[in-house]
Amino acid sequence: QVQLVESGGGLVQPGGSLRLSCAASGSIFSIAVMGWYRQAPGKQRELVAAITSGGSTNYADSVKGRFTISRDNAKIMVYLQMNSLKPEDTAVYYCNSRVYASSWWGQGTQVTVSS
Repeated sequence: QVQLVESGGGLVQPGGSLRLSCAASGSIFSIAVMGWYRQAPGKQRELVAAITSGGSTNYADSVKGRFTISRDNAKIMVYLQMNSLKPEDTAVYYCNSRVYASSWWGQGTQVTVSS
């Protein structure tokens, strides 16, 4: 069983920055693909960024160059550094852990970008 707890969301002005954190539990973290997803009102949940156990990353085109995903296997943490935030980044952000065919989700953290 894997538990994921996100933190770090909030209200920020356009152009600002936020750092999301995801605390994970479970012995399989080191082999899991970790990802951040987001869901805006009326829209489908979409992948924002993902990182493999080896550190390979991929990003949605809309966040490339602005967001950075990282992981600390010793602390069992995943982070999403978000810079140059835009109003269209407003959404609930979810942490995801995936190992083979199994997947787990956190409860989500709200990010609102508004002046």
